[in-house]
Amino acid sequence: MNKILKPILNAFKVPELRKKLTFTLLAFVIFRLAAHIPVPGVDVQALKMLFQQSEFLGLLDIFSGGTLANFSIIAVGLSPYINASIVLQLLTMVFPKLEELSKEGEMGRERINQYTRFLTLPLAIFQSIGMIAILKKQQIIPGLQIADFILIIVTMVAGCLFLMWLGEMITQYGMGNGISLLIFSGIVGRMPVSLVQTLSLAETLNFFNLLVFVVMAVVVVAAICYVNEAQRQITVSYARRIRGSKMMGGSSSHLPLRVNQAGVIPIIFAVSFMLIPNMLASWLQTLPQPQVANVAAFVARLFNPQGWFYNLFYFILVIAFTYFYTAVSFNPEKIAEEIKKHGGFVPGIRPGKPTANYLNYILTRITLAGAVFLALVAILPALARALTGVTTMMIGGTGILIVVSVILETSKSLEAQLVMRNYDGFLKE
Repeated sequence: MNKILKPILNAFKVPELRKKLTFTLLAFVIFRLAAHIPVPGVDVQALKMLFQQSEFLGLLDIFSGGTLANFSIIAVGLSPYINASIVLQLLTMVFPKLEELSKEGEMGRERINQYTRFLTLPLAIFQSIGMIAILKKQQIIPGLQIADFILIIVTMVAGCLFLMWLGEMITQYGMGNGISLLIFSGIVGRMPVSLVQTLSLAETLNFFNLLVFVVMAVVVVAAICYVNEAQRQITVSYARRIRGSKMMGGSSSHLPLRVNQAGVIPIIFAVSFMLIPNMLASWLQTLPQPQVANVAAFVARLFNPQGWFYNLFYFILVIAFTYFYTAVSFNPEKIAEEIKKHGGFVPGIRPGKPTANYLNYILTRITLAGAVFLALVAILPALARALTGVTTMMIGGTGILIVVSVILETSKSLEAQLVMRNYDGFLKE
């Protein structure tokens, strides 16, 4: 804990970092204030009762940052932006022009980010319509007229775009990844509510079950910290060479390959993807065609968060997204080329293509361990419910993973910037 808090306390002593932290905290305040501004014409009390009874809606509320239970102006949350990012990354692997654009440095990334923003708009509209259909079916929005329907959609889409802009502002002027930090803020904001609900049922629950639940929570947090920090060190040696009158090289270093190379991103992608079928089915069930409504009802039963198919599909999806994001973020060919360019080699492996194949071989195997761990954490609520009977802690392993991962990554970012500034001060002296 001291390792995490020390960089934060030291950062407030540096004016530039203090400014970034202050901006991030101010963005959190704005986010939480917006989360409590409801859309007009909604029965908020009936809505909260509905969310307590539905695990799917509870999960959707967690990843909207607790904004959906209040049906606030930012109720759509960041799901459309995350889904747009997934689609653009998939298209980058399919279309050569987008792949070339992604390799053009800062300008290329900015163009892809612009395409992501454009794609977020129709996805936000679609998700807003789906949410309204669900709430109308449950009589949460009675007597909805066309003008009211359009007004609510415009409000929700504008809230989603505002949240996207706020996340990008945090990334640019604050500390850490803005989107991850906003999701983190929403989950942390929901934790006290879930904890109070659990404590209110403590008398009806078996003491042993509560004890098992607490032990599981501690073990999961410890395991997340361990897996996030776990690395496979690849030894890289550098041959001696003469440059001018100086002898250079002859040393060795290590290339760290993380077990969880993709971080928290795959599970966020998987959650966003898993929300789509249930939301689409809930919307289609309101249509007058009985055949479509029957198919939608079947899909809704199939993707019930308490069902085996949902958890199995979720498990597989997390593993697939982990491999996908690792392939996008880590390029063995590029790393091998850089090692070769600087006169380095992996002992026992020839430079160039054989080194790239070796790195890919190692990464594929250690990523499997990280992917299975992430998938187990994702389905942890179902496992915890089966073992303990505690159903009120809707945050589950997914929320804990995001919270712990974001804290660790932000702490590392702060520590790195503190080291960089100390090094700059040493050079000036």
